[in-house]
Amino acid sequence: MPNDVDAAEDWLDSWAAGVSAQAERAVALSRRVAALSASAESRDGSVRVTVGPSGQVESLELEDRELAERILAVMRQAQAGLARQVAAQVEDTVGADSETGRAVINSFDTRFPERSAGDENDGEAGRGR
Repeated sequence: MPNDVDAAEDWLDSWAAGVSAQAERAVALSRRVAALSASAESRDGSVRVTVGPSGQVESLELEDRELAERILAVMRQAQAGLARQVAAQVEDTVGADSETGRAVINSFDTRFPERSAGDENDGEAGRGR
């Protein structure tokens, strides 16, 4: 019987180590993905877009820089509106004070922060970051 207990403990230790290693790899993957971005440019070079890790537009460069700034400002207003709608749905379902609710709201607030009117023309729009 002692061999059975020892074998079970060994198996449990091995299983726990495997789970821990898998969790560490998942965290590493998450950090790597969070740091990614990709850019693309039109053939004639008149349009360049950079997206962040969740596909959100990070920068938009057009030959008409003022138009690029206006597009980004309106896009960010829409994204902030989406974040507000998500927060309302969280409140109605799981509650904003729940662990799940806080995680969901934080995810949207981090990606799509509310911006003031002054931020819309802060000189960042239309340029890479």
